[in-house]
Amino acid sequence: MTQRTLALILMSAAQTTCARGTQAAPLRLGTTTTVEQSGALALVDSLHPPMPVRVVVGASGTILRSAAAGDLDVVVTHAPSLEQRLLVEPGRAALRCPFVVSRFAIVGPAADPAGVASARSAADAFRRIANVRASFISRGDSSGTHIKELFLWKTAGVIPDGLRNSWYVQAGGDQAATLRIADERAAYALADLPTFTRLQGISLRALFTADTVLGNPYTLYVIRSATGNTDAMQFSTWALGEWRTRLLALRLPGDMPAFVTPLPPRECTVPVAWGGAGAARAARAAGAAAER
Repeated sequence: MTQRTLALILMSAAQTTCARGTQAAPLRLGTTTTVEQSGALALVDSLHPPMPVRVVVGASGTILRSAAAGDLDVVVTHAPSLEQRLLVEPGRAALRCPFVVSRFAIVGPAADPAGVASARSAADAFRRIANVRASFISRGDSSGTHIKELFLWKTAGVIPDGLRNSWYVQAGGDQAATLRIADERAAYALADLPTFTRLQGISLRALFTADTVLGNPYTLYVIRSATGNTDAMQFSTWALGEWRTRLLALRLPGDMPAFVTPLPPRECTVPVAWGGAGAARAARAAGAAAER
């Protein structure tokens, strides 16, 4: 498995270390490259979660398929349509918790040859890029960012066929790598705004953010195969409390919040395909933690 598609990060805290031979297996947390590259993941270790955690980082599509196969206990992803298809509909999600929302930006060179900054909507911005055949760098990796990008092209009425359109390039890399390619080529790209603002040494500008469709919702799921593992439920309660509180305090340049609470605020839910009194209690507990 390549480093580009999955990276393993071993995280542990001294207070969670048990005696040799009695240490529980670490919780398997899957999350996305934007969670890592935005700085959100680094907080997990610094906040000392209540159990050892092994983190798997990759594109949302890769993480969700691993979760569906039972290889992860908890996931935090930002690809709602894939989450529904791979986890919720097949009954593989035991608990679904709206977590935080960031924002996408359409970024590009300061010269802005497509006039993206004056677009009326995100779809209009994409249409303008296609109309002038301005270079656009896509992640092309089934990530949440890539799925959002494809939705925007469809809304714009554009089919960005990389085989026929030389202006459309699929990088097949993570968010940071894609943005660096876009910077080198003075091209446009879709970027997670918290990740974009942390990236150093590029001259791209955030040209367009003013469309509600550019909201980027992250959802936490406890995977059904992990429901016998009380650590998974405990971690979800901790994440919705301590981790989310710290994420909501992060600021972008200009004192804009990097992450906001989903609106309207929603509690964790137990998908219809799975239930039981224990799961219902866990959902209520996680929801209560989210309100604190």
